[in-house]
Amino acid sequence: MRFHSRKWVKPEDLNANGTLFGGRVLAWIDEEAALYSIIQLENKKVVTKYMSEINFMSTAVKGDIIEIGVEAVKFGKSSLNLNCEVRNKMTQETIVTVDNIIMVNLDDDGKPKPHGKTKIEFVKDRLAKKEEEA
Repeated sequence: MRFHSRKWVKPEDLNANGTLFGGRVLAWIDEEAALYSIIQLENKKVVTKYMSEINFMSTAVKGDIIEIGVEAVKFGKSSLNLNCEVRNKMTQETIVTVDNIIMVNLDDDGKPKPHGKTKIEFVKDRLAKKEEEA
């Protein structure tokens, strides 16, 4: 799994116990899943359809740096299935895992649209391919 982004846990990210608020980390996961899907599917119109059981395993406190990892596990006709892990950058301790996130590719009318993708693509490889074609 590749860890694509990092977040610095700030006072506004904490719950009443002084630890990372679960709702905040879920929002970060949803955003990361959307960004990952937009890049993979090459479409800005992507939405979250489903998020499976969420397993909180540890927490973070103010000043911690967390990193969010997302990976594609299955390409559907108009969907992309992902899994996610959030961990503490300094301790490498897992904070939360989500086994299945389903993102759906949409057309201009907001309806599911086939994306034609079957495997993970990296932007650098797409750019190199376009240069070869030019």
